[in-house]
Formats: sequence, structure tokens, C-alpha cells
Amino acid sequence: MTQQTHFENLPLANVRVIDLTMVIAGPYCTRFLSDLGAEVIKVEACRKMDGYRGGPAPDAGSRYYPNGEPGERPWHRHAYFNTLNRNKLGITLDLTTPEGVDIVKQLVAVSDVLVENYSSRVMRQLGLHFEILNAINPRLIMCSMPGFGLTGPHKDYVAYGTTIEAMSGLASLLGYEDGPPMHSGMAYGDPVAGITAADAVLTALLYRDRTGTGQHVEVAQVEAASCLIGEAFMDYFMNKRLPSRQGNRHRSAAPHGCYPTAGDDQWVAIAVCSDAEWQRFCKAIGQPALADDSRFADALSRWKNQAELDEIVAAWTCQHDHYAVMRILQAAGVAAGPVLSADELLADPQLVARGFFIEMEQPEVGRHPYPTLPARSSVFPTPLVRRPAPRLGEHNRLVLQELLGLPEERIAKLEQDGVIGTEPIT
Repeated sequence: MTQQTHFENLPLANVRVIDLTMVIAGPYCTRFLSDLGAEVIKVEACRKMDGYRGGPAPDAGSRYYPNGEPGERPWHRHAYFNTLNRNKLGITLDLTTPEGVDIVKQLVAVSDVLVENYSSRVMRQLGLHFEILNAINPRLIMCSMPGFGLTGPHKDYVAYGTTIEAMSGLASLLGYEDGPPMHSGMAYGDPVAGITAADAVLTALLYRDRTGTGQHVEVAQVEAASCLIGEAFMDYFMNKRLPSRQGNRHRSAAPHGCYPTAGDDQWVAIAVCSDAEWQRFCKAIGQPALADDSRFADALSRWKNQAELDEIVAAWTCQHDHYAVMRILQAAGVAAGPVLSADELLADPQLVARGFFIEMEQPEVGRHPYPTLPARSSVFPTPLVRRPAPRLGEHNRLVLQELLGLPEERIAKLEQDGVIGTEPIT
């Protein structure tokens, strides 16, 4: 199969990826690879679709569907699925059947990468562990993304992004002083694991280019998230001190936090990290005398008197729109930015000017904006978006006939037996 002509020279244009991933972490990894030009073949089963397709009969009004309308085939309309799986081909295979496993092995023989984010025991139970696949294709790079790793006492445990946040140590740092630990609200462990896995795959491809050898790459999602809290590790290793939860405050800088602005539930984030910035801040808000106030004269004094300082800052921010606060403070060389909601992000002038969102048409979803790859290149300056997320089993014949050369009668038998299909089986 060939890429569209306009995208022939993308960095991974000659790389084929078998995508056995679901939900967020794995699809985020493979979307990154597909955005860079890889031909990604997403594999699902009619009996077990990607969990982010949603169920076959969701409630109306769900925020995951355009205008809250699931439609006749809601498994094609879920916002998360369509965001995470653009640029991919999609086929269905029941991997609990010998026929499904055999077709995966045929795909392995003509592919470069296989990515899976099952729990550690699944691929071995299916007979698709690395030793088997490496014998079929010694150049294959297999990337496994178990929650806790392929070894150790937790290796068979199931994990989701919220679990990862907790066990990585990240949740212990989130929350307000004297309050309980909190989640980030967005399962932060998932995209972190996804981008870590994509980086590992790219590194393995470079190694293969140099040596001709494939390998099994393991990305434990909890370890990927733990790498985000190096400061907390170092504090404990060096000082035997466990960090306390700070809310929006900083351990040494003040003022630092989110402050209310004019309007309903409108906020702005402000960070003042030096005495010079503090002096500029005071002038910008029309209160230069604050810089000489003994309570706030230096960083330590400001930090000790944060409660009083926050009241003064909030009294000023409440008088202005959150974008206006940003413009006033940024003009004075002070870091500040509005806290944007989803609708504000779509209209943000900076993101609009850079073309960060691109509209795509999906036959059963309509035309909607999607975020593009958050990296630009002088060689590929435009968003690398080629096709919308695949409908269930949309490319069965393209992959099975054109790529693998299966005869029509065998494909018909696979459909008859429920190994492949285009409708969910409940």
C-alpha cells in the first residue's frame, strides 16, 4: 500500500506499524507515529472494540458525541477515538481465534513495528510474544506498554491513567495544603506513557537502521510517569524530606497561582520568580509602593506572607479580563496567561494564527476541528494530517487483499465466522 503523494517524504513514510493498542496511552503513541508518516494499521475486534469507541448504545446527551447525539452507529462518533486515531487504517480481527492470530503473524512478516498496551500476560497467552514474532521477522520492533512492566510483583495488574498517576507518585504532589491527594483530572499518565513509547520506538528504528536488528521495547507506564517528579525524588534522596501539597503555590516563588478575573469563572495564572519581576509587577498594576512594603520586599518575605499577597493580587485581577491581565503583565516582563477552557482554546488567537487546530471531515461525524502535531519543521511546516480516524473494519479488504493477498473466498469466510467485520458483536 502506498501513502498519498503529498506525504511520500514524511519522516516515517516507509514504516508500517501494527497497532494493537486501545484507549489513550497506546493510541497516543501510534498517532504520533502516524502523524510522522507511518502507515499505522489499527487492529480491533468486533467483540471487543477500542474502549474509546464507546458502547453500541450510549445515552443521548453525552459530551463525547457531536452535539450530544450518539447517532445510529455511535462507535464511529466518539470524540476521543476520532482524536486519537487519525491518519490510521483500521481493520478488525478476533485475536481469540487461530485465524485472527495467523493474520497478525502475516502482518508481522511485512511490518516494521508492533505496539501493544495489554497487561503483561496477554500477548504470551495469544501466542504473539516477542520470541514468536522475532522468529517471523527479525527486524521487527515490538513495543509493549504494560502498566507496571513485564516483570515484578505487579506485572499482571491492570492499570488506567488514574491508577498510574497514583502509583507513580504524581497524585501525592497534587492537591491543597492539608488536603487529600488529587488526580490531575485528565489521566496524565496516559499521554506521558504514549509519547515515551513513541520516543522509544523512534530510538529502536534508529538502532535498526544502524544494525539491521529488531528488538523488544518495554515501556512501563508507571515508570514513565514517575520520571515527571524528579525534584521530589531528589528532595527525599538528599534530605529525607517528603514534599507537602502546595495547591497552586510554589515552593519558593510568590505571588504564584491562579487568580480570579472579571467574568464568570474566569481565571489567570501569574508567576513572579524574582525581586526584579516583583518590582515590574507592582508598577504594572499601578501600585509601585508595594515593592517597598516590608511584607513583600524580598522573595522570602513574599513567600511567608502569601495569604495577604494573594488578596492584593486578586483584588487587581478581578478588575480585568483574563486576556487583559496577560497583556498587561507580559508587557512588563512578568509571566502570566489566561486559564482557557476548551471553547476558548479553539478561539485562542495564538493557536489560530499558528494553525494548531485543523478541520477534518469524517463521514459519520461531520466536520470538526482537531489538534495537530505539537511540533513544526522547516521541511514539513504544515499539519501532517492525512485521513480521519477509521470506522470499524473500514480497511479490512484494503489490508487483507492488497497487502496480504488473501483471496475473496477466505475473506468472506472470515466475515461469516465473525473473525472480521464492520459492526460490533455484543
